[in-house]
Amino acid sequence: MTRSAIELPVTADDRRIARLAALAIGLTLAEAAIPSPIPGVKPGLANIVILLVLLQYGWRAAAWVSALRLLAGGLLLGNLFAPGFWLGAAGALVSLAVLGLARHLPGRYFGPVSLSVLAAFGHIGGQLALAGIWLLPAAALLKLLPVFAAAALIFGAVNGVIVARLLAAPAASGRQSGSCIPPSIP
Repeated sequence: MTRSAIELPVTADDRRIARLAALAIGLTLAEAAIPSPIPGVKPGLANIVILLVLLQYGWRAAAWVSALRLLAGGLLLGNLFAPGFWLGAAGALVSLAVLGLARHLPGRYFGPVSLSVLAAFGHIGGQLALAGIWLLPAAALLKLLPVFAAAALIFGAVNGVIVARLLAAPAASGRQSGSCIPPSIP
């Protein structure tokens, strides 16, 4: 009997998606450590990475990074396939769908901030829709809607400003980090 091995070629795009997904997963883990005064309200730090990927590499890469972040985050946080995981998955799917449609809007009027706000509203809309179908009565959701909408607006705008600043920052010269030795003063 001979051993057979399946070899899958790994491309530069695969490596880039893995690096970006690792960054998004790290932000998900960091965000989980931040206490929230209102259950379910989080800043969505990993969405910064997702929006950056969308704007720089396209929707397909953003969907891969989002899916990997969701699965690995659920696994590492111990809530894989728990209700919170499914709520996050619903929010991520609706958010990606909204971004997929919104990226075709005129860039002059819809930049990173407005795209981030739309994605945040899509995310919370997907979560509330699933919660309404599965977990809570509609009357309870209507009472929560203003709080979640305000949080989506605020965090979406803040994350969008961060994305806009990151996109406007000058590109690095290819080095991983700056020199540890300060320049000498004559």
